[in-house]
Amino acid sequence: MIVVSDTTPIISLMKAGQLELLQKLFGIVYIPETVYRELTDNEAFSEEVRMVQECEFLYVQKVDNGKSVTILQNFTGLDAGESEAIILADEMNSDVLLMDEHKGRQVAKKLGITITGTIGILTQAFDEGMLTKEEVERCIELLKESGIRVSEKLYQRLNMEMGK
Repeated sequence: MIVVSDTTPIISLMKAGQLELLQKLFGIVYIPETVYRELTDNEAFSEEVRMVQECEFLYVQKVDNGKSVTILQNFTGLDAGESEAIILADEMNSDVLLMDEHKGRQVAKKLGITITGTIGILTQAFDEGMLTKEEVERCIELLKESGIRVSEKLYQRLNMEMGK
């Protein structure tokens, strides 16, 4: 399975203490160079930077067509990380792109790229018996406490998936 990730799902899973779910669910996760820089350039988050740098299942992959990234950015207003993740997912013919941002997800869908986000990852981990309902709920609380917005609609869908 080929999986490409944008920045936010990785940050969100780190904040929820569940980064290893990516390895358990997908094995290897590819990230474009810009996403790697977004994850490692902020010295204020030295612990998170160290986690990413030492992460054995995150593979940095160069985007072949930089011009496509620039065009996507200019015409959609997406940031460099989102644009590179979408182009890399397309170039690698990925099975799934991990992305949370609404606008980026819309663009990826229009390009025929399958996407899931942090909530989808938690749902899959629950479905596969890797997390209990209580652990998923705790992850959501940790995300909210760290300032990551989880829409009420998405939260309700998650609860329905878990049989609440």
